[in-house]
Amino acid sequence: MISNKRYWFLLFLVVLVYIIGMFVTLFENDSAQFAVMAMRMYQENDFINLFKGPNEYLDKPHMHYWLAAISYKIFGLHDWAYRIPGILASFLAAYSCYGLGKLLYNTNIGKLAALIFLTAQTIVLGNIDVRTDAVLTGFAIFAIWQLATYIENRTLISIILGAFGAGMAFSTKGQIAILVIGFPLLCHLAYTRKWKAFIDWRVLVALLVFAITITPMLYAYYLQFDLHPEKVIRGKSNRSGIFFIFWEQSFERLSGEGIGKNSSDYFFFFHTFLWVFIPWSVIAVIAFGRRIKTFLKLKFQYIPKYEFLTLGGITLIFIIISFAQFKLPHYLNITIPLFSVLSASYLYSLNVYIKTKAIKFILGVQYFILGLVFVISVLIAFYVFKLEDSCYYIYYIILFSLFALVIYFCLKREAYSLRIVTLSVLTAVLLNMVLNGHFYPSLLKYQAGSSMAAIVKEQKIPVDNIYKISPMHTWSLDFYNQEPLKISSLKSIRNKKDFWLYVTDAELERLRNNDYDWDKQYTVDQFRITRLQAKFLNSATRNKVLNKMHLIHIY
Repeated sequence: MISNKRYWFLLFLVVLVYIIGMFVTLFENDSAQFAVMAMRMYQENDFINLFKGPNEYLDKPHMHYWLAAISYKIFGLHDWAYRIPGILASFLAAYSCYGLGKLLYNTNIGKLAALIFLTAQTIVLGNIDVRTDAVLTGFAIFAIWQLATYIENRTLISIILGAFGAGMAFSTKGQIAILVIGFPLLCHLAYTRKWKAFIDWRVLVALLVFAITITPMLYAYYLQFDLHPEKVIRGKSNRSGIFFIFWEQSFERLSGEGIGKNSSDYFFFFHTFLWVFIPWSVIAVIAFGRRIKTFLKLKFQYIPKYEFLTLGGITLIFIIISFAQFKLPHYLNITIPLFSVLSASYLYSLNVYIKTKAIKFILGVQYFILGLVFVISVLIAFYVFKLEDSCYYIYYIILFSLFALVIYFCLKREAYSLRIVTLSVLTAVLLNMVLNGHFYPSLLKYQAGSSMAAIVKEQKIPVDNIYKISPMHTWSLDFYNQEPLKISSLKSIRNKKDFWLYVTDAELERLRNNDYDWDKQYTVDQFRITRLQAKFLNSATRNKVLNKMHLIHIY
């Protein structure tokens, strides 16, 4: 379906996108927050206790923070070092997509599935705005692949690796890992009727491996919470970390208890999927619908050339997460490997069975998506954030080179199925080259914390002498200062001299009204960059929605 030369060329471009994204400034809130949580582990050499700022943290297990802290140990305290574990996990996920596609179908589908996974928009974004989902997704699909391999081939090494992957995923995000691994495998067992695979002594070995893998995380929870029933976490004492991770965590997520509610829209993930899987969204929806139609027609009768692992797993996961009262787009990341394999199998079948009409329709859709991305790229480069800095000519060269490459493959006479794959990947490359190379760096100039940290470094302001007078989070400033701001109050600093305060407009006015004097002041723009709005993207109205943050020297 696609030559090795073309495949590796496209993969090279995708890897280049990921490398450029590694050096983007960390986003607030979650990425910078998690980076600071791992930074505390690294600096204090405390890998047992999890803290979110000054508060003890129960919500998620330790693995993501451990991996980031280990990366700091190896590479130093850098934003790109924080991203390395997530990126490696994503490439593990891509290789697992290849392995699963090859297991369920053939090598060509496996290769295509890996390429689809790496170019899905939410996966690329998830390696810029790195949260726990990159590590979860990587180990979850690795576990699914290995355990499915065990079901088919009964190899001991496969079930051991699968159990290890499941343990790592569980140690990253808790119960949801077991669900996203278990649902596809149960669907596979139900369809193939190979239940005897789990009535085997090897299963006991797998359970032991899983238990050993999660033991460090459980022990850390035990030391931090179970041994200290007097600790009050989210208004409750007697919190058992072990009981929480085995039982309470997912129920809190589903109900919104403790973490709050942000959406009761049961169709949130259905319409969100349309952008998170760009440029493959329409292909995935058609593949999903066609596969359902096929199974209904066959009345779920087992036929070896079909598989129910991806379709069943996607369906059950969607149902479960749709009932959660707290929803975010990146919760869909765990389904992307399954969608990648399903979409790859559909595209391959169109080519094999020469479905010319369907192929032409999909090619037309992909041309349309490419056209939208082309327009968005031009708007970003010439309207939203104009290319104006001293290196703007380099951006022009890269941008117009990508435009030329896209036009070349649009005009190149070759098989429609090859065009679909090539142009879809180039759509993702074009969009994310513009985002990673220009949009995000320009956008992050309006993130006050990281901007102020650059001033602190430039002016050689002692980071251990900077305070804030409210409990507001300052994650990016904390990370790039490599030291969290100290929390104080107006009363506490009344008689204090020669220190710095990081304050909002309102807090600055309070200081002025309380007769505080300062001799130096640095001011930066502030905007919640993860909540973009039209007025901000419009350069003519941007200033109307900007706030200010100030760093002042009290003498």
